[in-house]
This record gives sequence, structure tokens and C-alpha cells, in this order.
Amino acid sequence: MSAFKSLSGAGIKTFTRDKAALFFTFLFPLMFLVVFGLLFRDAGTDKIKIGLAGDGPVVQALQQLPVVEVTKFDTADAGIAKVKDGDLPGVVIENGNDVQLRFAVSDQTQAGIVQGLVSSVVDKSNIAATGQQPRFQFQASQVEDNSLNAIQYLTPGILSWAVASAGVFGSALTFVAWRKKQVLRRLWLAPVSPLTVLGSRISVTLGVAVVQAVLFIGIATLPLFGLKLSGTWALSIPVFLFGMLAFFAIGLLIGSFAKTEEAANGAAQIVILPMAFLSGTFFPIDRAPGWLQTVSEIFPLRHMNDGMQDFLVRGKGVEALLLPCGILLAFTLVIGFIATRLFRWDS
Repeated sequence: MSAFKSLSGAGIKTFTRDKAALFFTFLFPLMFLVVFGLLFRDAGTDKIKIGLAGDGPVVQALQQLPVVEVTKFDTADAGIAKVKDGDLPGVVIENGNDVQLRFAVSDQTQAGIVQGLVSSVVDKSNIAATGQQPRFQFQASQVEDNSLNAIQYLTPGILSWAVASAGVFGSALTFVAWRKKQVLRRLWLAPVSPLTVLGSRISVTLGVAVVQAVLFIGIATLPLFGLKLSGTWALSIPVFLFGMLAFFAIGLLIGSFAKTEEAANGAAQIVILPMAFLSGTFFPIDRAPGWLQTVSEIFPLRHMNDGMQDFLVRGKGVEALLLPCGILLAFTLVIGFIATRLFRWDS
């Protein structure tokens, strides 16, 4: 245990004294969380903008809708000019029994929303004008769905990416540097077992990952960002641990064959960066094309992202642990076995 404590303590001291490592491990990924969290904090809350000219039941009904932001015009031409300039998606002109909608087709989505909204209001006004009871009754109620707002998918995704980066870069660069400086050779000749050396590096990586998790989730749950953890958030811990081990194994593999820190850094970048963009770190992967979703299934970061989301924010039960934990554990065992076969104590 004394060798384990000494190696772990040395690893922690080396890490905390490296200002560049501290920046890229904690502050750099945290910057993505803060910037994207602020940018997309109010996404989906914008009201439908529409211009109104004239007066009547349709104009009055549109003004009362909470989802609509109206702009009144004294003349129809003034409203139409704003639509032509691209300032408004459409303008409703009501003159007696005549109701016109003039809209821009440059934004098909907005045009469809405006047409559907105005058509619905006109239909209701027609029914009210006849004094008849509507034949069909329409009811709307909110249900919980599987969609996530920005901070809910950004926090698990960027946290997983940060843990993955720290695991890969930390282990790969450390073992390469130790090999160049003959530290591994001395440990090999010393009465220290390989499991002790490996365990000390895993403990340092785990400690860094825990600090990252506390920091990221603590900031994301601030009222400024509004992350709300689900009742089953504790089930994300096994996914977190298996994910950390999977990326430590990747770093160990890179550190086994890379001869210089520059080569190890380049290999780690090639692994981590594409994986981050193809695994749903910065955007929901279910919005990507089908073929890209299929490709992302081969990456451990995809399964770590999904597992962290399932329990941190989606509130899934213990039965959802099997798939991400099983894949991450299998990945760790396979890559770890290959790494141990290729590992060299001396250059």
C-alpha cells in the first residue's frame, strides 16, 4: 500500500502543478458548457411574430394569444413592406368580412406556422359568428416526452467528453513521459507490482473525473442554467466509472506504442475529437442522419453519453444500466488486454 500511496500522491502532485493540464482538463471543457448553456438557454421560447392591420374579431383574437408577438400597422401597405423586408414572417389584414394573410416564403417553417395559426383563428371566428355549437370538441394537454432542452443534453455530453479527454490524454502522456525518463524501467526493477502502478494511475484518473463531475454538475444546476437532476441520478455513477475505465484503457493503449509526447498527443486527438462530434456531445444524436447514428454506435463515448443522460436527466430505472455498462466494460476489457500485450517498460 505504501508504493500505491506514493505513486498516487506523486501523480496527483504532478497533475496539479501542471497549469496547462489543469486548464485543458477543467476550464477548457467547462467553457463549452457555459458558452453553449448561455447561448441555448432560451431556445424554443420565442413567440410567433406577426403583423396586424385593420380591426375585427380575427385581429382581436390574435392579439390575445400568449404565443404570438404582434405588431400593429396603420395601413396594410406598411405591414406588407415589413414582410418584404424580411422583418416579419407575415401580416394579417382584416377589413370587414375580408381577412388576408400576406406571408414570406423564404422561411418555409415560419410560413407554415403562421398559416396554420391564422387559419385556426379564422375557423373559430366563423363558428362563433354563426352562433352554432361546434360539432367536434378539441382538447389539448401536456404530456412528458423524451425531448431534452439544451442544458440537459449538454451537461452529460460535455462531462463525458471531459472525462474521456482526461482519461486518454492523462494516461497516454504520463506513460510515454515515464518511459522516456526511465521511470517505468525503475518501477519494473523495483519491488512494485504492475497492478500497483496501474492502480495508482487509475486512482489519479478517477480523482480527476470526480472533481470534473462535481464541478460541471454544480455549475449546470445553478439557476442561470437550470439543470434539474432526475430522481435516479445516482444510477449514472456506474456508467461514469465504466466510462472512465474505458477511456483510461484507450490512453494506456496509446501510451503503449507512442514513442514521444507529441505522437501520443496527436493519436489522442485523432481518437477524441471525431468521437466527440459523432457521439452526441454537442447536439442530440437522434437528430443526426440514420447512417451517422449507426456509425456512432461503435464509439464508447456514445454509450457513455446515452447512459449519463438516461439517469441524470431522463430518470430511467435500473434496467437501463445493462446496455451502456455492458458495452463500456467489454470495451475496457478488450482494449485493456491489447494494451497490456503491447505495453513496454523500456524504450
